[in-house]
Amino acid sequence: MNLAEALEIHARAQPEHPAVIAGTTTVTHADFAARVRDLAAGLLERGIRPGDLVGVCLSDSIDHLVANFAVIRMGAVLLPMDLRWTRAEQQRLAMHFGCTLVLAETDAAPLVGVACASMAATMGQGATPIAPGGDAPLLLSLSSGTTGRPKGPLITHAHMLRRFWTHWMNIGLNASERYVSATPLYFGGGRTFAMSVLFSGGTVILFPPPFRAPDLLAELARTRATSAFLVPTQLRKLLAEADAVLAPARALRTLISSGAPLDPEERRDLCTRVCANFIEYYASTEGGGVSISTPATRTHAPDSVGRPVFAVEAQVVDDAHTPLPAGQVGRFRYRGPGVADSYHMDDEASRDAFHDGWFYPGDLAEIDAGGHITLRGRTKDMIIRGGVNIHPGEIETILRDHSSVRDAAVVGWPSKTLGEEVAAFVVTEGPTDAEVLTDWCRSQLAPYKVPALFVSLDDMPRNSAGKVLKAKLATRLPDRDGGA
Repeated sequence: MNLAEALEIHARAQPEHPAVIAGTTTVTHADFAARVRDLAAGLLERGIRPGDLVGVCLSDSIDHLVANFAVIRMGAVLLPMDLRWTRAEQQRLAMHFGCTLVLAETDAAPLVGVACASMAATMGQGATPIAPGGDAPLLLSLSSGTTGRPKGPLITHAHMLRRFWTHWMNIGLNASERYVSATPLYFGGGRTFAMSVLFSGGTVILFPPPFRAPDLLAELARTRATSAFLVPTQLRKLLAEADAVLAPARALRTLISSGAPLDPEERRDLCTRVCANFIEYYASTEGGGVSISTPATRTHAPDSVGRPVFAVEAQVVDDAHTPLPAGQVGRFRYRGPGVADSYHMDDEASRDAFHDGWFYPGDLAEIDAGGHITLRGRTKDMIIRGGVNIHPGEIETILRDHSSVRDAAVVGWPSKTLGEEVAAFVVTEGPTDAEVLTDWCRSQLAPYKVPALFVSLDDMPRNSAGKVLKAKLATRLPDRDGGA
């Protein structure tokens, strides 16, 4: 089926049930389906045809959700575009993939050689046929932070439906959901969870970032929210609040995190102080959900991101793609019904990430005998110091365990003598001497893993998914021999 068909079902079965809440505005399922219907008609009137690529470059609003479903209803392919990108970045993306039209904010500067239109100027009227779904492309799902050479796979209606299955079967989202969308709708997790809840007939409550933790907690209470999806940086803001202030979060049925790994202590505190049913959802843009860490899995493997979700098979392999025994660190790969098979228009990137039906997200991991997946860093992030592999994730965890360190990111520092040295960027609570952090690392790590350089920051540079931009950090490294 075309995923937009579900909207018509809900419009008939529960026309007055809230579909979207944004502040004081409530849109019912009947009204939401009508708006999608009218925009789909308008796209057809503008000459958009099935298979055309339509960019959506809108704020985190009701219109954004309407646009997503209208594009796929009439058979076009959705191209998410981040409103926070510069116009030059948006231009490169639209031109690279041959975008036919970009739906933009009314005050947005036009793109050169690419048709742009506001929602108001595109709305049509009247019902139009719903395009076929199934294996038809639905979304060009860009890898997060795509600002250089864009890459991403074409996700079909069938792929996305199977990703929705994971939300229902493994996380427990359902038709009675009052889900708070508090991450950008451009971002894969924010977009997919919101569309899944609307497909199910539930209610999406828009509360876009940035926001203060007390304001989010007040919104949870005001809307009687049942679930929310937050990235780790947002969750850490919640953990900074007093227990009494966190009461609205404890009323949630489910709290979901994704986008970057959390430390075991953070997982424990989120479960005990914020929401008893705290779920860490390990996923990728290309393949959707991989595994979930729940209160139950954390009793067996507190460091892991849990076990694979329904119908997903996961393995750890060596550089020759040979599976490794339980407990060994290697390249992580997985496959399943929601996983794409290549990057669109990029054979070179496809060869690196897809092999024999498996997708390689670029993570290093180990899988224990019970199926628990523990991430051990990124293959591209891995530091090779004097021929020894060093996994940044391990050092970052140790640094964050120090009482004065609020956040940490570790990168390789070019060295003439050792190839690479270890450099650590830290966000601290007040001034912290590098010698103190060096001594701390020496007490917890092998000597070769201790950072040779500490750089203090006010905050980490992050993309819209909350991931640290390590490439940007690397540009701040001193231009000298890190091994000296």
